[in-house]
Amino acid sequence: MKAAGEDVVGFGAGEPDFDTPQHIKDACAKALAAGFTKYTPSSGIPELREAIAAKFQRENGLTYKPSQIIVSCGGKHSCYNVILATCEAGDEVIIPAPYWLSYPEMVKLAGAKPVIIQTTDKTEFKVTPAQLRAAITPNTRLFVLNSPSNPTGSVYTPEETKALGDICVEKNVLIMSDEIYEHLLYDGAKVKSVASFSPAHYDHTIIVHGLAKAYSMTGWRLGFLAAPEPIAKAIDAVQSHSTSNPTSFAQKGGVAALNGPQDHLPVWLAEYDKRRRYAHAKLNAMPGITCVNAKGAFYLFPNISKTGLKSAEFCAKLLEQEKVAAVPGIAFGADDYIRLSYATSLANIEKGLDRMDRFVRTLVK
Repeated sequence: MKAAGEDVVGFGAGEPDFDTPQHIKDACAKALAAGFTKYTPSSGIPELREAIAAKFQRENGLTYKPSQIIVSCGGKHSCYNVILATCEAGDEVIIPAPYWLSYPEMVKLAGAKPVIIQTTDKTEFKVTPAQLRAAITPNTRLFVLNSPSNPTGSVYTPEETKALGDICVEKNVLIMSDEIYEHLLYDGAKVKSVASFSPAHYDHTIIVHGLAKAYSMTGWRLGFLAAPEPIAKAIDAVQSHSTSNPTSFAQKGGVAALNGPQDHLPVWLAEYDKRRRYAHAKLNAMPGITCVNAKGAFYLFPNISKTGLKSAEFCAKLLEQEKVAAVPGIAFGADDYIRLSYATSLANIEKGLDRMDRFVRTLVK
């Protein structure tokens, strides 16, 4: 529709609308100009792995050797490598819903079985310790924890994170902790990596992360993970026989991102927060729409159940009638919701939500 010249407001973006900071682009361009264009070690250049290990020490109080760090072709690639290296046929992987849509598919690709725990906006889309404990069986291999969350923007408190980690340690279940939205937090929300609570938590946790969200490097395809040494070795083997190394010159940009100035982030966060507050208030003023406010990431996940439509039909009609594009919640395992990204300008948000308000008023009298 956009290609045909129609004025479509898109709320589907899973990436920042800001540009990559200039010093990161400069480091990559310099590496390219210098001929840094050959293969690197499959798990990433030593300089970048050291920078990542330093980041975990500095920001999370976690000590990892560079040999425990694997640099991959994006955060998604890190998730897939973890699942492929730790799971096989007969294993079960527990995934709270709403979930990032690729988790269950990755589990299936590994031959394992996704076990979905349903949550709702009543608990801010957070799984409870009782739900997790009830879902664990002798076949449970891995629990997927994503905080801050895509698609809901929910954030587990340190106490909630520890409680879930305690159960996994007790039951000897590995945790894949997806922390890629770690730096995008609002309203004083605090995150603490599940790996940081004790040596046992550390030994049961694989952290997946990346540079996409906090540095607007989505197209650079640079993810990373930190894992206990034996798991890191297994993941390195998987990667060396599949993709080999991430792009050489992009890795130099990654070093600049982690070791360089971080002053872009407060500016971005202030803008995201302004958009988040506006969109949250506007959504809750719509008839039949309720929306829990996000504490992290850049998504809102409003409940549309009172409109009488399920998510795919709601989004199709919204696009057709008002030229507003949203993502159906069914993709995330939650058919009574839709996902709206506020990684777009405030002007776009105002225009798009005005249109959505008009649309909703045709459904709810």
